[in-house]
Amino acid sequence: MADFLPELGRAAPRLADGLLVTVEATVLGAALALVLAYALGLLSRSARRPVRGAARLVVEFFRGTSLYVQLFWLFFALPMLGFRLEPLACGVLALGLNFGAYGSEVVRGAVEAVPRAQTEAAIALGMGPALQLRRVVLPQAHALMVAPFKNLLVQLLKATPLLSLVTVPDLTFQIDQLRSSTGATAASYLLLLGLYFGLAVVLSLGMNALEQAAKARAGQEGGV
Repeated sequence: MADFLPELGRAAPRLADGLLVTVEATVLGAALALVLAYALGLLSRSARRPVRGAARLVVEFFRGTSLYVQLFWLFFALPMLGFRLEPLACGVLALGLNFGAYGSEVVRGAVEAVPRAQTEAAIALGMGPALQLRRVVLPQAHALMVAPFKNLLVQLLKATPLLSLVTVPDLTFQIDQLRSSTGATAASYLLLLGLYFGLAVVLSLGMNALEQAAKARAGQEGGV
């Protein structure tokens, strides 16, 4: 421990850089996952069978295969097809595709949970399908989505250490460098656990605030 603390001080700038990379990967991966979740979730409910079937195929493929393998395929196999991405881009794409597929089920389930009477009332008011979705269905569905999305966001954060396996200098990569230079395995990984726990708490608090706001907009109990 006597050697660990001085080395930790010297490594602090690198750890800060690694923390920034982890946050960047989490935010970008979550943004991509959110877009894909809405797209695939809504397409999975399409009245057109080919569209619905294609969306379900994509969802089941990315849910049914390992994120680890998806990341390695993008990093090692994709260049053989003539497409080379930066390591961080590979990580963000893998996270977005994998968690977007899981998120699409959240979107689909939340939309289907909106009472049928709500859409029937919207039809009676002369609203078209797009307007029904935007003005009636999604505002109520959003309140149901936030809690599951919070779980997925924390899971996505906890999946970011995989990026260190494809040379992304994230927090896990930098902590592992610290461990190698000091030999303080227990202290290094205890620090890593604490940092990830802190990030998860911050994300959870932010998502809790979003959930309360969504419930308030939808007029549900528990909103602020």
